[in-house]
Amino acid sequence: MNRTKKLTTVFIAILFALSMTGLCFAQAPAPAPAPEKKMEEKKPAKDEKKKAKKAKKAKKEKKEEVKKDEPKKDEPKK
Repeated sequence: MNRTKKLTTVFIAILFALSMTGLCFAQAPAPAPAPEKKMEEKKPAKDEKKKAKKAKKAKKEKKEEVKKDEPKKDEPKK
């Protein structure tokens, strides 16, 4: 009888330990901290947008200059 009590106690202890480890592994992992480099990455993106805007503006100005230089279709040529 003494032997069965010991085996039962050990068996229950093992089952309890296994059930607790299962709960531990079932938890969601902690989220990773946000890297600080993202703030640095945004600065070049803004610079690129500004450069793109300037290039677009310059392109638009060139088109307007070309339109001013061309005679209009309604106007007679001299």
